[in-house]
Amino acid sequence: MPHCKSAPLHAVHKLYQYRKSLSTKPFAARGKKLVRCPQCLLGQQFCTCNLRQYLNSNVSFMLIMYDDEVLKPTNSGRLIADLIPNTHAFLWNRTQPDENMLALIADEKYQPYIVFPEQYQEAGQEVVTQVNANGDSAKTPLFILLDGSWREAIKMYRKSSYLHNIPMLSFSPELLATYALRKGSHEFQLATAEVASLVLTAANEPLNAVALNKWFDLFVESSLLGRNRRAKETLLPISDFQEAYLHAVKAAKQAN
Repeated sequence: MPHCKSAPLHAVHKLYQYRKSLSTKPFAARGKKLVRCPQCLLGQQFCTCNLRQYLNSNVSFMLIMYDDEVLKPTNSGRLIADLIPNTHAFLWNRTQPDENMLALIADEKYQPYIVFPEQYQEAGQEVVTQVNANGDSAKTPLFILLDGSWREAIKMYRKSSYLHNIPMLSFSPELLATYALRKGSHEFQLATAEVASLVLTAANEPLNAVALNKWFDLFVESSLLGRNRRAKETLLPISDFQEAYLHAVKAAKQAN
């Protein structure tokens, strides 16, 4: 598949470029000798940029990313921005939160929700399991995802008091276990993009959730192929994953 040179940049791409400009040395990811597309960060021969399509969605996402998370080729947060047009991305800073990020959370046109496990609920913090993104409310749901390792996400939440006064969208352990079982075992399990697909389902956009899941599946397979991490006899043609994604996008767009 040819390297994409003209796909439009979204919030995570721009944050990647900014974070890269701050680095004093190249980020040493596994497979660093692989020639990667500068946008999707997959091996050029498995670049998926020309398949990327925006979905019709009534929700917005905000990714708050831990330090160099945005530089990692395995980061799946960018997949949300690939499909959901109203996606924002910011680097986390413990002592100096981004002013644009804080302004967005406070914007009257949005109803923000922090997506996090209920056991970390602060005193008095509302917890919800569903959000009606297609209801009569004039406010757009803004789902905030903390993008990093689990330890980093906990640190970001605990040390970001501005997240403690907004409703928390949380999923039951039973739902998460069922979802993980259905997805099967792989190293990207319950990645940021997978959590976002649960959010879309909770916001009454199940077909968009399916499309994001299929986009994630294509990302995983393309990553593994680029790193030669699968035995040839276990591989499905990458075209199968491309077709599944395109079919899901078509179904989502027809429904909307």
